[in-house]
Amino acid sequence: MTDTHITDTAAANRRLVTEAMARFAAGDHAVLADVLAEDFIEHSPDNPSGREAFIAHITNAPVARAHLEIARVIADHRYVVVHYRMDTGDRTGGDAVADIWRLDDGRITEHWDVVQPVPDPERTPNGMF
Repeated sequence: MTDTHITDTAAANRRLVTEAMARFAAGDHAVLADVLAEDFIEHSPDNPSGREAFIAHITNAPVARAHLEIARVIADHRYVVVHYRMDTGDRTGGDAVADIWRLDDGRITEHWDVVQPVPDPERTPNGMF
């Protein structure tokens, strides 16, 4: 694999994930069927694995009605990491989220995440984002 191919693939993966997240956040939940592989694997607690089970679950989860504010995106030829604030309106400050997506051949094949409540500003003088 050449360096140019890796760079091109990383850019394409970054674009696929960020565009899918924007569509999902705007209410277009059908985007999940477009980007998730048939054999999608989920690693996050309490989320079902498998494409159809994950789609059914996540479209009814708090993230489906949340405002997502992306702070940074890191991508390579297999993975995209998105660090963002998720505000569901349930708590002041929302949650800090880091999603890790693995992609193969232009489809999302695996997902992990880390979620934590954003603490009061005085507890994090340098901010969460």
